[in-house]
Amino acid sequence: MKFLDQAKVFLRSGDGGAGCAAFRREKFIDHGGPNGGNGGRGGDVIFEVVDGLNTLIDFRYRQHFKAARGGAGEGSDRTGADAPPLVIQTPPGTEILDEDGETILADLTDVGDRLVFLRGGDGGFGNAHFKSSTNRAPRKCTPGWPGQERWVWLRLKLIADAGIVGLPNAGKSTFLAATSHAKPKIAGYPFTTLTPNLGVVRLDDREFVLADIPGLIEDAHQGAGLGTRFLGHVERSGVLLHLVDATQDNPAKAWRTVRHEIEAYGHGLADKPEIVALSKTDALSAEDIAKVRRKLARVAGKPPLVLSAASGAGVREAIGALLRIIDAGRIEEKIEQAADAPPVPWDPAARGAVVRDTGHG
Repeated sequence: MKFLDQAKVFLRSGDGGAGCAAFRREKFIDHGGPNGGNGGRGGDVIFEVVDGLNTLIDFRYRQHFKAARGGAGEGSDRTGADAPPLVIQTPPGTEILDEDGETILADLTDVGDRLVFLRGGDGGFGNAHFKSSTNRAPRKCTPGWPGQERWVWLRLKLIADAGIVGLPNAGKSTFLAATSHAKPKIAGYPFTTLTPNLGVVRLDDREFVLADIPGLIEDAHQGAGLGTRFLGHVERSGVLLHLVDATQDNPAKAWRTVRHEIEAYGHGLADKPEIVALSKTDALSAEDIAKVRRKLARVAGKPPLVLSAASGAGVREAIGALLRIIDAGRIEEKIEQAADAPPVPWDPAARGAVVRDTGHG
């Protein structure tokens, strides 16, 4: 399945059905009167978040979505049928933006979320609606109200517990492949990874979702190398794993470059917990590793982890460090949800089941 994280689509809700002008015609009944029914309501446009999707590729082959028109009213006071809603399925983490590509109209993050985005038009009135004591035989009926329409952008930001960042060829895809069943393309040249990848990482009886985004370059926060779109995929992550290639000439400069782009991008990305790790350490001696580690620690302000996804050294320790931060975030989220939950109403019956009358005093 190809990956697509941005698409522009046209949406239109259904028009309302027209009202009907009709009169009752039965044998032996004179002046039967008006009995034209109202039109049905046009179909709504609804977005629904479903499980099992992680790309917007379907919107590359279909860009126009139009809901059905409501049914027309008929005689004998029969109202037209309401049109069914048009349900558009999206993956978790989909943002709906205005046509300018910047104004966020909705953010759909949880599976099962449903959003009525465009309302269908109301049905028109039949001539029975206009009947009154002074207007016994109205011939007036109205057409249905038109539906709504607009162009919008859909932008996907992957929802992962942890995200891997770093310069191109820092070993991010190799780490993802070594820790999950994901099969990203791996090669020895920069920009091998062109689209984000997701993998489920397991450690003992626990698991979490890890996102690998393409390498960042200087001025990525301004869109260089599609940097803004790539950084958006780790915007929802709870922790960042910053991989630095230990074999390059200046690992400290590499860390500063990526860190500057993260801070310049904003959106709270710089405030997320960051685990710094030296990758590809199987190609260096223990003495060289210690030297590079000291230099990077002075710049990053904390000692980096040492790992090699190719040999497996230090990988389990890195996963454990990520899990500790993820678990802490999950506990904090549960506490916040409990604090926001409405208080349980006091139930006298429940109290009576606990406090019993003993008959004394």
